[in-house]
Amino acid sequence: MVAVVLPTYARADLAFDRGEGAYLYSTDGRRYLDFAAGVAVNALGHCHPRLVAALTAQAGKLWHCSNLYRVPGQEQVATRLIEASFADTVFFCNSGAEAMECCIKTARRYHHVGGHPERYRIICAEGAFHGRTLATIAAGGQKKHLDGFAPIVDGFDHVPFGNLNALRAAITAETAAILVEPVLGEGGIIPAEPDYLRRLRETADEFGLLLIFDEVQTGIGRSGKLFAHEWSGITPDIMGIAKGLGGGFPVGACLVTEQAARGMTPGTHGSTFGGNPLAMSVAETVLDMVLEPGFLTEVERIAQVLRREIETVAARFPTLIEDVRGLGLMLGIKPRFPNTELIARLRDNGMLAVGAGDNVVRLVPPLIIREAEVALAADILSRTLSEVVAPS
Repeated sequence: MVAVVLPTYARADLAFDRGEGAYLYSTDGRRYLDFAAGVAVNALGHCHPRLVAALTAQAGKLWHCSNLYRVPGQEQVATRLIEASFADTVFFCNSGAEAMECCIKTARRYHHVGGHPERYRIICAEGAFHGRTLATIAAGGQKKHLDGFAPIVDGFDHVPFGNLNALRAAITAETAAILVEPVLGEGGIIPAEPDYLRRLRETADEFGLLLIFDEVQTGIGRSGKLFAHEWSGITPDIMGIAKGLGGGFPVGACLVTEQAARGMTPGTHGSTFGGNPLAMSVAETVLDMVLEPGFLTEVERIAQVLRREIETVAARFPTLIEDVRGLGLMLGIKPRFPNTELIARLRDNGMLAVGAGDNVVRLVPPLIIREAEVALAADILSRTLSEVVAPS
């Protein structure tokens, strides 16, 4: 008999009924340190009072009215994002995959209205992850995501992440854009070198291409800056964000420059639920908090503390831990044994983490963690590794 919920996830036999800050409480009352954060979504932790208040207040006024009319909350959130970024305009949707679909469509339309409809192909990185729609799994290019979904959506070429020579060699008369994550997320928590991102900007300008960044996971403060590409000192033409923008409420956005948006006219794209008043009330409050003076400075500081503590633990177990890497509060621990085993053992010891490619365990805690949570995470990791028998 098929499960009542379509079994597309290998779910742990664990359920939660409440959360507070950096902690989740299971239905049997056990407390867990949440360093998964809903896969980098709960940027401000669980049930933050300001988010609860914003959502509750909006719920008593208006939930949904559709994008056939002005939505004042969209105008307010878009203005905040524009003031804090490279963008001139914003499209709101419900998820990261939808945000990346909009990015892809925007790039194709740009060249189409510019008189070059043949320029539709996008160069992407091997090991990338851009979502689960037919177009975004094609952009990601990973076999495990593409298997069984032929014919694969055409228009995506893949080169090794960080290899500028290979990328330049892949450019043809049909190339429209370059699409990369500033940090490979699902691909193994691998940050791009700032100089690589700068050279991508130069290459895009040289060949008349659009530069697209996928900051669905890295955006809204996770790197210690509002957007991870800021560390490189350059900007894209188009960018997709989601996850942290809603702090747990479904919301995504595509940020675009005025020039790159030239093809996106009425009827070219849409979303029934995207940018509804509930989502906008939460997103505006998230931005209020993340953009408060000192917030991102504190994220950067606590990220350095966490990195130092995790590296200290890893150094005590060189036969068990191969590498620690990442950027900001987006860390990857690569064990010398299956990452699924380490994740399960951490969970048994009261800490939640997430898997990623390249056999990596991903730590993506809420941005509001403090030294107490860092110390607890390091202690749980140390105790867990002490229980593991080193592989021969």
